[in-house]
Amino acid sequence: MSMTVASCSKFNRIRKSNDNEKILNYANDLFKEEKYKKAQELYDLIKNSYKATKKYEQISYNYVYTYYYLQNYTSAAFYFKNFVQVFPKSDKREEMAFMQAYCFYKLSPRPELDQTDTKKAISAMQTFINIYPKSDSLQKATKIIDKLRGKLEKKAYKAAKLYFGLEYYEAAGVSFNNLLLDYPSSEKGDMYKFMAVKSYYEYADHSIFSKQKIRYQKVISQYRNFEEFYPNSPYLEEAKSYYHSAKKDLDKLEQLTEKRKKILKERSKKQNESIEKIKRN
Repeated sequence: MSMTVASCSKFNRIRKSNDNEKILNYANDLFKEEKYKKAQELYDLIKNSYKATKKYEQISYNYVYTYYYLQNYTSAAFYFKNFVQVFPKSDKREEMAFMQAYCFYKLSPRPELDQTDTKKAISAMQTFINIYPKSDSLQKATKIIDKLRGKLEKKAYKAAKLYFGLEYYEAAGVSFNNLLLDYPSSEKGDMYKFMAVKSYYEYADHSIFSKQKIRYQKVISQYRNFEEFYPNSPYLEEAKSYYHSAKKDLDKLEQLTEKRKKILKERSKKQNESIEKIKRN
């Protein structure tokens, strides 16, 4: 207890001393001791007075890391970027550029939440890779991008699955196909394509008579695309069942269409006969 009081007393005494060197030295000591909140407070007091000196870069370096270690990643990202702009020739520039992107990565939320920071992180990491293609952090940056893209993929999959569950079958089919376009190397590619086949079949099956033909034809084309790209998929047989059902349904539609044509033709014939009969009378 007495040590804590003494520590607070020393901190307050130095903070109020108006001796910039003493404040800086104590801030550096606090930083080394991982007392980042207090170190940050002292750096805030004196950093601007060192702007024209050689010490300013190291002060700025420590200062931004106080935000990072305190898990204030939004402010840290801002100051990491600011460091790069203020010290363009610094040997720490590459580290700061990576850390800015890494802060966005730390801000990236669970897949079901808004993914704005995830997209920012991917963009920032890609920019880092483009600017520093020989960086020691290149492999780490690439792995982070893959992980973040996996999060976006998971969110998109959940949305597509939700559409299907809500019986918005056309939206589900479009969403599953978009997953393939956005993540062509996904390990779940065959499952996405299978779900597109299934979604479009349900969409056709729940459509009005006049729309069913073209929609069953879409099921067939979706299946053929699936078969071409995923001939060894465990979903192939089930996808094939939707294909065969769509073909049978198309045949039934053709039969019904022909039957309707005959009925209409007979009706038209009778109407014409009636008209002729009336004319003769």
